[in-house]
Amino acid sequence: MRVTISSTVLAQIVAEMRASPAKEICGLLFGDGTAIHAAQACLNVATDPARTFEIDPAALIAAHRHARSGGPAIMGHYHSHPSGFAEPSAHDAADATPDGSLWLIAAGNEVRGWRAVRDGAVHGRFDPVTLVSLAPCAADSASPEDAIDTKDFQ
Repeated sequence: MRVTISSTVLAQIVAEMRASPAKEICGLLFGDGTAIHAAQACLNVATDPARTFEIDPAALIAAHRHARSGGPAIMGHYHSHPSGFAEPSAHDAADATPDGSLWLIAAGNEVRGWRAVRDGAVHGRFDPVTLVSLAPCAADSASPEDAIDTKDFQ
């Protein structure tokens, strides 16, 4: 699966991660089809935010209500691994519902995409997703020549 994402959204996630190096950051991803158009930072209400995340239920409910009234669809969420890698942990897999939602995981200087599925390649729950970063002005009218692979994103 290939998903496009604005470089502005990627930069927002990385900046948030760098501003909170000791705690997992988290938020929601909005878009349509295979394009992420926006991200919303959310409060991490986990009891141990240095090791896990839980998106504030009030933010999640508000986003679902907004989507039902014509707002952007929730495509998934993002979070960071302060002392880990940009890949799902066993804990992530245990918490994930195999509903096809996107999980972006940020660690170090990397953001990687994953899709929560039944019998996934990673921990039996996740399949990798190819993220393609687009220039901010090209996010809504993306073409292949505007794309840069996220491995080049710094």
